[in-house]
Amino acid sequence: MLFVHEVHEVAGAHEAEFEATFRDRLLPTLARGRDARLLHFLHHAHGSGASYRVVTVLAVRDGVAWQALGERMRQGDLAAWASQLDGLRSQSAAKVLVPLPWSPLQEIDLEQLPEEPADHEPVLFMEDTVWPHVGRLDRYIERSGSHYFASMQAQAEEGASLLEIQAAFRNAFGAGRSREIVLWQKVVRPKGLVPLLAGEVPERYKAPGTWLHDALEVRDRWESRLLRSARWSPGV
Repeated sequence: MLFVHEVHEVAGAHEAEFEATFRDRLLPTLARGRDARLLHFLHHAHGSGASYRVVTVLAVRDGVAWQALGERMRQGDLAAWASQLDGLRSQSAAKVLVPLPWSPLQEIDLEQLPEEPADHEPVLFMEDTVWPHVGRLDRYIERSGSHYFASMQAQAEEGASLLEIQAAFRNAFGAGRSREIVLWQKVVRPKGLVPLLAGEVPERYKAPGTWLHDALEVRDRWESRLLRSARWSPGV
């Protein structure tokens, strides 16, 4: 299964119209087929990044379905939609993701996703994009599963976790930067973000044996984004 991740720089005056094109046109159009679905429509949370940025994620059954979806966008039934979309944004950047071996999310039953917009409370996600050291990509993938994911699971079992790791991805071959990992994490205790944002990380969380310390062997650069789902976004 492939996941098409796109960051849109939306024209501020057309923010509502941009969202409507996904909610009212793309979501139901894809739902009429079997090979692709809109999974996420998320806004950058205010105060956490550039203005009028939207992240969308499409779940696509396989490479053949991805190629067919591209043809629909270029010259098929979605061509007019794609053209309208480009008139509502100044730029976009997309990549195609595949799950890591340890990712909780591997496959999605596309036909179980909503076919129409359904109202729900917004969900906050923390998306971490990580760039492992040169020559350390495979080591990062292994260690992030055996160390970071395992420690987060242990915290969740104790009821002490701020984040729930829902998925972990790498860029597909030829479809993005070669050494790039995306961690997809649901914020389960939003109030817990305040100490994280307002103060320094306590030294005990950076001691040997912790992920913040041990991960320096395989990476020292990452970027976090706080993303808030639209009330109708299918993936929660």
